[in-house]
This record gives sequence, structure tokens and C-alpha cells, in this order.
Amino acid sequence: MAETVVERPGPRGRGKDGEREGDRDGERVRVALRALPGRVLRRWPALRRLWPTTVRARATVGASVVVAAALALASFALLGLLEANLLRNAENDARRQAETVAQLAAAGKLGRARPPARGIDFVQVVGADGRVLFASPNLAGVPAFPPTVPGVPGTRFHTWRVRPLDGEYRQRVVQVVTETPDGMATVYAGASLRDADAADDTTTAALVIGMPLLLATVALVTWRVTGHALRPVEEIRAEVAEISDRGLHRRVPVPATRDEVARLAETMNATLDRLEASGIRQQQFIADASHELRSPITVLRTQLEVALAVQDPELWPELISGALEDIERLQHLTADLLLLARIDAAQPVVAAPLDLTDLVREVVEGRLGDRVPVRLRLEPDVEVTAGALWLGRIVTNLVDNAQRYAEGRVDVTLRTTNDTRRGTAVLEVVDDGPGVPAADRERIFERFTRLDDSRSRDHGGAGLGLAIARDLSTHHGGTLTAEGGVGGAAGARMVLRLPTTRRP
Repeated sequence: MAETVVERPGPRGRGKDGEREGDRDGERVRVALRALPGRVLRRWPALRRLWPTTVRARATVGASVVVAAALALASFALLGLLEANLLRNAENDARRQAETVAQLAAAGKLGRARPPARGIDFVQVVGADGRVLFASPNLAGVPAFPPTVPGVPGTRFHTWRVRPLDGEYRQRVVQVVTETPDGMATVYAGASLRDADAADDTTTAALVIGMPLLLATVALVTWRVTGHALRPVEEIRAEVAEISDRGLHRRVPVPATRDEVARLAETMNATLDRLEASGIRQQQFIADASHELRSPITVLRTQLEVALAVQDPELWPELISGALEDIERLQHLTADLLLLARIDAAQPVVAAPLDLTDLVREVVEGRLGDRVPVRLRLEPDVEVTAGALWLGRIVTNLVDNAQRYAEGRVDVTLRTTNDTRRGTAVLEVVDDGPGVPAADRERIFERFTRLDDSRSRDHGGAGLGLAIARDLSTHHGGTLTAEGGVGGAAGARMVLRLPTTRRP
């Protein structure tokens, strides 16, 4: 006989990276199971046509498969419990009958044995020599049953088909071996399993008929319920499919269910709101930029036409100087527009820890030709994380704005506060000019906004400096606000707040 050797898995070790081999094996199994449907579909392309492609179909198939598996397990469990219960009842009846007859045989009183009790089909007592010592009337003339383990006292259970009695149903037979005055004897008592077989047949037929009906009901209900739940999703998809760049005002319908689909629709509408606002802002930006570019270009063309028409060489330097001023204005405006485009594109900031104190001092001290002096009051060693170029542009724009409107003084103050866990750097640029009315302190940060249009044009401003400064401060995680003068004094105060790198 061939010997079968079964290898027992030993304890799992650890790999070189410290990961348990069992964990890696489990991960490989999970990856293989996830990739199994794709491999099956590639190997048998015919199954691709049968594979459900919609969420509704997959939900229906999944629910049907789960219910079918649950029903199959429940059916097998029900049939097993029913069979075991009926078999146990028949077995108990047969054992009681066999033990009663065995007690009479052991006392030598088989002649007093009564007919089998209700539920017992037959009783037979066989001696050690194979003779039938006692048998119920329905076993008259039937040969003795052969003992399974002759001569060994005890109780044993068997399931037979006793042809003379009832060949269609099984019999649960109890065999009891006992000692009698004439030697060893074997008592057989059998109980019919026709009730168990009938119950099994009835239950099986009911399950065979009922399971398909139940599965069909589950599939139909799942199909209808899933379709009803996904109908708003299809309406949202159809509406979004029809929205173009010229129809951003349209919105998707929001169902009144207050569920995940309703939240999806609300999120979609909020996204459309942002897209519409962005589109409106872009259109307004293009219109304002076109307007701002048209004015210097028109002036420049006029100056060049005059220079071409005037034949006096003595006037050419003045005309060319004016043209160069307009060209310089166009250069600044174009640079500002390019910077705004980069900010709107949300380009990442190349940030690094830097000393804001040194940056502010370097920007202010490097300015030439300021109309009014700038006084610095800077707290030392204020460190922030930012892009030096863009942060320097913020400081430059704030000082330029203060210089444009100041009458005789511009103060730049840098300090830190402990209002947050990390601390905050506060940069204030204060001028003694006319100030900003409270109603306009937010509007001045809008693009191409001038509170005094003619004065701003005279000073060369395009209304982009503060807008660029606020956008850059937001890009660095800070804020920029306009406030009134200190202690109610006249003038404007621009306050920039940035998180510091280390706690003050």
C-alpha cells in the first residue's frame, strides 16, 4: 500500500524586510482574487457578453446570487435538521422496544412479549445458533437477521430496507445483544422511516418550487428598487451631459430624498456655481484687461502718428519720451496680467523657510525715488515659510500703494502674535493719506478697481496691485485686509497676516 505523507506547515517566519510570510501570502491571494474576474473574461471572451455591465444589473445579479447561496445553505440545513430529528424519534422508539424485549429475553419470558408498540414495524429475537426465538406477526417466515457483531452484548443502530415489510421505505433498526438462560440472543426492533422520507420529499419539492419563485421575486424587487434609486443619478448625468460652456447657469435636479444621491446633486450644483462664477470672473477679467490695454495702446499710437506727422526734429525727443512711458506702462500691466494668470492657475509655491524681517528690510531699503520716506519698525527673526519672490512682490505692492496716496509719511511695522498655536506674523503698512472708506475696504482688493479713477491713472496704477497682493497672500495661507488709521487717525492701514514657521 502506498504511503501518503502529509506535510504540516511549520511556523511562519519573517522576510528580510520584517514582514511575515503569511501576510505576504495573504496579500498575494487577495490580489489574485481581485484579478480573477478580469482573467476569466479574457480567457473566455464569450462570458463578456453575459457579464453585467450596469450598476443596476450587477446589483440584481449580486443580490440574487447572495440570496441563492443563503437559500441553498438554509435548505441543506433544514433538510439535515428535519432528517436528524425524525431519525432520532424513530431510533428512540425502536430502542425502547428492543430494550423491553431484551429484558424479557434475559428473564426467559419471551412468551409474555406483547405485539410491537405504535410506531414499531417489527421485532425479531435471534438466538446464538441463528434460530428465530421470537418474531412479530408481520415477520412470520422471514429468516433471521444476521447480527453485525455476533455474541458481543450492547446496542447498535442500523438503517435497512426490510423487503417483506415495506420495500419503498427505510427502517431504522436497533440491535440489542443480551444474555438469556439459553445463551446469547440478539433482539431487533425496527421503526419505519416513511414519515422522514415523506417529510424529506415534501420539503424538497417545496424548496424546488419555492426557491426559483423567491429568487425571481428578489431579482425583480432588486431590479425595480435599484432602478428607482438610480433614476435621479441618470437625470443628473443627462443634465450634466447637456451643460456646455455657454450653459453654466443650468443646474441638476436635486431629489427630495435627502440621501447620498441628493448630496451628490447638491455637490454637483455647488461645483457648477463655482464654475459659473469662475467663468463670469474670467469674462470680466478679459473685458477689464482689454479695456486697460486699449488706453495705453491708443495713446502710444497717437504719439507715434504725431511724431510721424511732425517734421520738426526738436519735438521728436519729447514725443518719443512719452511713447516710452506708455510702453513701460504696458510692460508693467502685461507683467501683472501674467502674474494673475499664474495665480489663477494655482501654480504651486516654491516655499522655503525665510526671515521675513530681512526680506522686508531688503525690499524697502532697495527702493529708489520714493516720494515720501518709509520708516521701519521690524521685530527681529520673524521666520515664515513662503516663496521669497512672491512674498517680496506683496511687500512691494503694499508699499507702492501707500506711496501713491501718502502725504508725508509711510510706516512699515512687523510684529508677531500668539493668537494661534504656531504664531502669526503681522505686517502693517500705514500711510497718512485720505484713507479708505469702510464701505470700500473689500472692494479695493477686486481687480481693476480704482476708488479715484482719474487720480489712479495719473499715478500709473491699473487697479491690480492690491488684488495681486491679496491673491498671493491667500496662496501662502495668509490674509490681507484694509483697516482704518491707528487710533482713529486719517490714512489707510494694510495688514498682512502669515503663519510663522516656529512658535514665537
